[in-house]
Amino acid sequence: MVSGHDCAADVPMTETAFAVAGVYKTYPGASHPALAGVSLDILKNEFFTLLGPSGCGKTTLLRMIAGFEHPDQGSIELDGVVMGHTPPNHRPVNTVFQSYALFPHMSVAQNIGFALEMQGRPRDAIRARVAEMIRLLRLEGLGDRRPTQLSGGQQQRVALGRALAPEPKVLLLDEPLSALDLKLRKEMQVELKRLQLATGITFVFVTHDQEEALRMSDRIAVMSNGKVMQVGRSADIYERPANLFVAEFIGDANFLPAICVERNGAGGRFRLSCAADDVHIAVNDANGLAAGAKATLVVRPERVKLVPPEPGLLRGEVPETIYSGSDLMLHARLTDGTLLRARLSGAVDATALLGGSTGFAIAGEAVRVFAA
Repeated sequence: MVSGHDCAADVPMTETAFAVAGVYKTYPGASHPALAGVSLDILKNEFFTLLGPSGCGKTTLLRMIAGFEHPDQGSIELDGVVMGHTPPNHRPVNTVFQSYALFPHMSVAQNIGFALEMQGRPRDAIRARVAEMIRLLRLEGLGDRRPTQLSGGQQQRVALGRALAPEPKVLLLDEPLSALDLKLRKEMQVELKRLQLATGITFVFVTHDQEEALRMSDRIAVMSNGKVMQVGRSADIYERPANLFVAEFIGDANFLPAICVERNGAGGRFRLSCAADDVHIAVNDANGLAAGAKATLVVRPERVKLVPPEPGLLRGEVPETIYSGSDLMLHARLTDGTLLRARLSGAVDATALLGGSTGFAIAGEAVRVFAA
């Protein structure tokens, strides 16, 4: 991921672009609120992602920032001004929708310049700004084409250009890459981050794709059931999830049942319930659990190491491996039947591991502890 501190526009990410405070929203006939007390501060020049499963409230929040929906309670401030019921066309934001919504009868240049014409800007200024956007978006030579004559990636760039041309303070992106194939999607992830860094505009991106969020974001808000579960940088969200939902939703993880047998300052020692032998793991942070408390230990697959199957270690067989190029995922079955996953380099010979007994070592610093 490219750091936001490399921004060509040299805009510091310290000032608040907009603030969401205690926002609630319940739709008529719904049994649960779409948003339940959401509060967020999003910074200027930040690539901020709202991440969560379908129905978590992320699109509702995006639509509120845009002005298409209004909160039942709470407030949204944009650049220090409370929006209230300010209509979308009077807010300093633009939105890129999943469908792109390009005008089929207009050329690329006309689509990009449309909002500027609606603002009544001088024709010379419009032409100059459209030319700037075409260069920025790498659409040279395509200005006279219609949307139907473009590839999916080119259409995506035109939609971005139309939204960026009026120089909004905030650009909202509602799963704009979901219709693209995998290769083009990854290319556009890089392109979006490049555009955000080049313009210095705050991007608020909605997605349910965890890998996409981790790749692109300066910070991520993970949402579930209308609430914010955790806000943090990609590495914090992945390595230090705030709860079991975030740990399970972000990436792959092993969830091992255990019992706290000893406390030692902030850390402690846990006995794994999924091991036939007496297997203990000493951790640096016991998350406040008392001795005797049941726990769930979360371990990422890449932090599981293969070792000889000796007493005092987790042991099991490897009935299945999944090769994905750079990685090899082992699905191991422990002696009590628990599934354990380990991620190795794709260069490892999988055939040497299948069917045999092996041991698994987990370092204490690789473990996150949660109450069971």
